[in-house]
Amino acid sequence: MELSEFDFPFDPSLVALQPVLPRDRARLLVLDRRTNRFGHRQVADLPALLDPGDLLVVNNTKVLAARVLGTKQPVGKSVEVLFVKDLGEGLWEIMVKGTFRIGDVIEFDDSCCAMIVKRDVTGTTVKMESDRPVEQFLRECGQMPLPPYIKRPPSQEDQIWYQTAFATHEGAIAAPTAGLHFTSELLARLTEQSIEVAAITLHVGPGTFKPVMAKRIEDHQMGEERFVISADVAKAIARTKLAGRRVVAVGTTVVRTLETVAQAQGKVVPASGESRLFITPGFQFQVVDALMTNFHLPQTTLLMLVSAFAGIDTVRQMYAWAVQERYRFYSYGDAMLIL
Repeated sequence: MELSEFDFPFDPSLVALQPVLPRDRARLLVLDRRTNRFGHRQVADLPALLDPGDLLVVNNTKVLAARVLGTKQPVGKSVEVLFVKDLGEGLWEIMVKGTFRIGDVIEFDDSCCAMIVKRDVTGTTVKMESDRPVEQFLRECGQMPLPPYIKRPPSQEDQIWYQTAFATHEGAIAAPTAGLHFTSELLARLTEQSIEVAAITLHVGPGTFKPVMAKRIEDHQMGEERFVISADVAKAIARTKLAGRRVVAVGTTVVRTLETVAQAQGKVVPASGESRLFITPGFQFQVVDALMTNFHLPQTTLLMLVSAFAGIDTVRQMYAWAVQERYRFYSYGDAMLIL
């Protein structure tokens, strides 16, 4: 397929700069695929839109305060560093703009600096020198890595806003945004309706947001992202399927994790590893029966996944309707539910 086919309707004025509060009051555009009808609801209506016995699968990754300002030495130039992945033994994958050579040093404070040990087209690796664990350094000195389309500096509120209610396992550089809509009150009402919630982990990394540069999307290569599925989650999915109920993925990261394992094993089993799964129209879904997701940037792998799930023409209509009805877009915006 051509990349241009995913240039969906969009109005930049609709980008949400902060979430609706309470979070479950965000709008929810609902698609019933059996009738191809749309409806306007709120995320708070989710218990009424699902059935007893349905299983919601969420992503419990926790976002690192991974954005840190440093100084390139010896020139004294200010640079912004995004810490991406702990590679072990003091090595970290980072993202940083500018010209760097092996041996260059980025200083963060008197007790923490990073030396460039690899810099090529595949990425940048640094060796950290710090008197405290890097994770602690990030908690003390880092800012939340808000997406670039949120045109404001990170605030103290983003430390809460940009984490889901499920955030447990630290390691992501971006939030699994569909999960941002859930509140403790909503989760309690889901439990009252006998709708189970299970959590997998996929640490959202650059692979999710890597721009598609290839004219033909089939030529795009996804980056790897780490995931974990526990035995309890695998059993819950098997139990749900056996009962004829729905597995409802909360976010594209959950879809990719579950379908990665199902492709390899024929079903969801306890597993950990790295996913490079690129889901495009024509993909045969083996696990996910329904999807809750936010609105995504045009020409992205996330939008391609949603189009694979609901049909590209249908999703295009949903986006056109969302723009017309002034839905709020992207990470802090509204959501859609595809049933």
